[in-house]
Amino acid sequence: MGDRDTDLFGNDLTYDDIKAATERTAGRIRPVTVAPVAPGAIREGRPLGGRGEQPYEVWFALEFMQYTGSFKARGAQNFIQAHREAGTLPDAGVTIASGGNAGLACAWAAQQQGVRATVFLPSVAPAVKIAKLRGYGADVRIVGAEYAEALEACEEFAVSSGALAAHAYDHPLIAAGAGTLLEEIHARIPGLDTVVVSVGGGGLFAGVATAARHHKVRTVAVEPENCRALNAALEAGRPVDVPVDSIAIDALGARRATTLALHAARENDVRSVLVPDGEIARARQALWDHRRVAVEHAAATALAALTAPDLPDGPAEPGGGYRPRDGERIAVVLCGANTDPGDLVRPAPEN
Repeated sequence: MGDRDTDLFGNDLTYDDIKAATERTAGRIRPVTVAPVAPGAIREGRPLGGRGEQPYEVWFALEFMQYTGSFKARGAQNFIQAHREAGTLPDAGVTIASGGNAGLACAWAAQQQGVRATVFLPSVAPAVKIAKLRGYGADVRIVGAEYAEALEACEEFAVSSGALAAHAYDHPLIAAGAGTLLEEIHARIPGLDTVVVSVGGGGLFAGVATAARHHKVRTVAVEPENCRALNAALEAGRPVDVPVDSIAIDALGARRATTLALHAARENDVRSVLVPDGEIARARQALWDHRRVAVEHAAATALAALTAPDLPDGPAEPGGGYRPRDGERIAVVLCGANTDPGDLVRPAPEN
């Protein structure tokens, strides 16, 4: 974030920022739909809802129905609208480095505001996302194999062209926009106790956790065990670089969690959970088999916290899940569905 951006919008994230984002984006984004999950659905062999005297309740927040197919539209709309209001949208438009969804959202929001968008992506970005980007009129540039390389090229372009640089997740306006999701979930699920959300760089997590704290809602932060930027930052006490390798790498492959995310994790009632790729794949397949919902691996990562093997409530361990308390009311954020569903459709059994 540049010095001018900091002067205009600050570099911290507060609940007031989320309230401002809620007002700023009203009527410009789709309100989230929430759906209760019937006991016994999704989880193989054991009910998703527990077997205690007072089973816990699970709701899905269907944010993949958002414009552009993911929660990212919230942050992008808030970011560009805030700059529009401040008179700081340049003629060169906006530019962003993205694993896919943030670029889609930025391109869409720029189109809504009538400005140009130049999007840099790593080569791991799915073809379906690249095609959608071009459909929004974005100038798409493929650079490197990892997000960090695309980000470096984007930053160089912003300097040379004068375009406004929008980060995929590391900006208070982006995180505040994402936080509007929790505002809606809380309003739609009376007595909400816990929200479960997947974590990459931490924009969605930071916004959701900040809003959740205001409403006294617990946040469960879920990462693939080999893409554990936030979990590693909590262990180290500061953001650190981590190696990344996961089936969800295209969306959750950030090498380092943001300071915003680490601060939100420290300040709020947060449980950090790691899940293996096998559980992510099983959760994604179960959503298709039981609900005919095709989501990204990043979205299935959140559900995998509940479908993975149980562990006692406490520190995260590789391969562990989240075991809710009896009577707990939980929202699982299904954050995106920009995916090729071809691998979900199983061939019919032969007679």
